Amino acid sequence: MDDIKSDAVLHIAEIIADRLYFAAVRSTVKPVSSGQNHFFTIDDELVYESFYADFGPLNLAMLYRYYIKLQKKLNSYALAQKKIIHYTTSDAKKRVNAAFLMGSYSIIFLKRSAEQAYKSLCAGIITPYISFRDASFGPCTYNLSLLNCLRAVEKAVLHKFLDFETFDVEEYEYYERVENGDLNWIVPNKFIAFCGPHPKSKIENGHPFHSPETYFPYFRKHNVSTVVRLNKKIYDARRFADQGFEHKDLFFVDGSTPSDAIMREFIEISENTPGAIAVHCKAGLGRTGTLIACYIMKHYRFTAAEAIAWIRICRPGSIIGHQQHWLEEKQHYLWLQGDLYRSQLSSSQQHANNVNNNQANTGITTGGMRRSLSPHNRSVSPPAVTSNNRRGSPRRAVPSDTEGTVSHILGRFHLTDKRTQQQQQVDRANNNTLAGDSEEDLTQGDKLMRIKAQRRHPRSLTAGAALAGEEGRPQRRASSQPLKGGGGGGTTMSPPGGPFAPTVGYASPVKSLRTGSRTPAVAVNTTGRRRSPTSPPARSHGHM
Repeated sequence: MDDIKSDAVLHIAEIIADRLYFAAVRSTVKPVSSGQNHFFTIDDELVYESFYADFGPLNLAMLYRYYIKLQKKLNSYALAQKKIIHYTTSDAKKRVNAAFLMGSYSIIFLKRSAEQAYKSLCAGIITPYISFRDASFGPCTYNLSLLNCLRAVEKAVLHKFLDFETFDVEEYEYYERVENGDLNWIVPNKFIAFCGPHPKSKIENGHPFHSPETYFPYFRKHNVSTVVRLNKKIYDARRFADQGFEHKDLFFVDGSTPSDAIMREFIEISENTPGAIAVHCKAGLGRTGTLIACYIMKHYRFTAAEAIAWIRICRPGSIIGHQQHWLEEKQHYLWLQGDLYRSQLSSSQQHANNVNNNQANTGITTGGMRRSLSPHNRSVSPPAVTSNNRRGSPRRAVPSDTEGTVSHILGRFHLTDKRTQQQQQVDRANNNTLAGDSEEDLTQGDKLMRIKAQRRHPRSLTAGAALAGEEGRPQRRASSQPLKGGGGGGTTMSPPGGPFAPTVGYASPVKSLRTGSRTPAVAVNTTGRRRSPTSPPARSHGHM
């Protein structure tokens, strides 16, 4: 670090001894690489797109691109004898986002715990890292710390929500864009969060809307069996049901929290549904993220803050205002419910094993009994109890011989719905089919959708600057994917990334099979070997 004056360095942390460092320097300083040191920054390359005063954490695609960038530097022959220093400035927001990237790298690649990664980043620090906030308009009432986010990444890796060896960054960046469907996987093969469909695919006031039919090919390809709607009825649910999708309505007011009955019903639906579940409200951010967080907290024992962090990393802007505090209130109850669920499942499986042993001796058939013993008779199982019960878990998972104790504890919880009679009347009124809202009646979801729709650029900012001459250039569809008709919506599917065909109106461009970009990225795995640019990832969706 002799290349810059000591008084210009605000903080430096050693990540890999004599090899990798993380530093904060004064904003007026721009370090220059030398024969001994290689400096780089991502402050102006990987930039968070805010809704209001929110500023992070950076999304999954940005985390992946940072991971690949750093791996290439560490594997570079030209940099083999140099110390690599990722530097950021004194800007508090850029600094904490940069620290999030380095800390996540330490967890994913260096196999460190969240606490170890955080401790390294804080070595010799003078000014603490600021906390992230939600995407609401107004003062912040809930702080999400850097450590919360690192713990979320650690648990995501543990439960296999995240695997950068098979993650398709271009697919993530394509579908997160409003004009391409505005959807994100939260739990691979289990939950998609997406923007609420409309009766017809169209552009209104510069905002692209998609019909239910727009999503059919993608949902079928990725084994989505159920759609859950949380907002008022904008489209006819039969359009999904007639195509073989289960459709559930669990309405509650935009920007609010669900009743306890809705929370329990959503979790029950999730536990009993074979295949993946696509969940939406209006913008697919607040209500959608809140209920998915409940499932993650129950079955994967995330804290409320960890669930919020993970969902925002996958889908920025999720879970807003009081929804954050409500999840904190439900955390202990959901953990106890998860303990009870796993103990009942363990007991049922043990009983079934005993019956099977008897069958071997007596010849009695037990298939029907085995099905009845299953607590939810489902084909998609939540995770089993693990021995990993680290910070944020106030008690160990309850074994099967203490079911009565857990039931007794749960019996002391009074789950109250803090909803007035007037709110319930509003709920009933909003549950009717309405054509739309006036400008004066814009809700939180409307406003967030409008802001997100204004981000229509030819290439996601996570990829850095657009390639020269790429703007407005249509991407090519694989020859095996002809243009598909959009039933019900009255439109056809345009080539991915292509212009809207003026002769047929707006053509919603969500595609069933994503094709690669013009210049495929070369990924570097953890061993330093280069993956072939033409080889597709093992999976094309989610984070697996």
